[in-house]
Amino acid sequence: MAKRDGPEIHLEKMGTTEILRLINGEDKKVPEAVGETIDTQIAPLVEVVIEKLKRGGRLIYIGAGTSGRLGVLDASEIPPTFDSDVIIGLIAGGYGALLKAAEGAEDDVVRGWKDLKELGVSPNDIVVGIAASGTTPYVDAALTACRCNGILTGCIVCCMDTPIARRADYPIEVDVGEEIVKDSTRLKAGTAQKLVLNMISTTVMAQLGKVRGQDMICMRPSNAKLRLRAIKMIVKWTDLSEAEAMRQLDRYGNAKGAIEAYERSALCIE
Repeated sequence: MAKRDGPEIHLEKMGTTEILRLINGEDKKVPEAVGETIDTQIAPLVEVVIEKLKRGGRLIYIGAGTSGRLGVLDASEIPPTFDSDVIIGLIAGGYGALLKAAEGAEDDVVRGWKDLKELGVSPNDIVVGIAASGTTPYVDAALTACRCNGILTGCIVCCMDTPIARRADYPIEVDVGEEIVKDSTRLKAGTAQKLVLNMISTTVMAQLGKVRGQDMICMRPSNAKLRLRAIKMIVKWTDLSEAEAMRQLDRYGNAKGAIEAYERSALCIE
């Protein structure tokens, strides 16, 4: 992350609103920094991820600390939203590190590859390392092992010209500048990583047919709110009544199944 120009900022001497506006002003720079990487870095990675998943592979995120948590978060939202388990998140220190920091785990240069092997990683998959600094040993060593075993890799880092970016086949380098609280990568770097992860997973799922229009037709209707949402989607994309849409949802389990069944029957009638 680039250093800030100008004198040292003394947050402890600033008022509440002043700090909030400073943070907001810095946050506004993040989407622009992300946007600069879309054509040359994010899009090529997304394209190869789509190809891997179409052939039965998986997208595996691997990271430590905040970066690892963001990867696990993105992966954990895919099953309920898109009814898919092809995106997986790994974090140094295991899932316990989601709630309690396991900072020492990021220095383990053996565990990352072991974690991947426990998932049965293979050349069918693609592994994306997430590391704001671009130097995290857990991630760096894991990507090195992947390349030695013929597994494609990508990364999301927030510094330029880092070891991890040099290691990755498809690096994404988002330079967000120095943080308001120096080296606290849960701030702009974390925001940048979250934005990029949103872009990757959403675009991949859309390209795999998990979305129609702007509707997440594959979502799991696991509560009353989501069930009503699925019924409304079925009504929107078919000529079925709400009552019949409800019956079709019960039969097929999600809006996509019900909509596609309706379209198949309509073709037969024609």
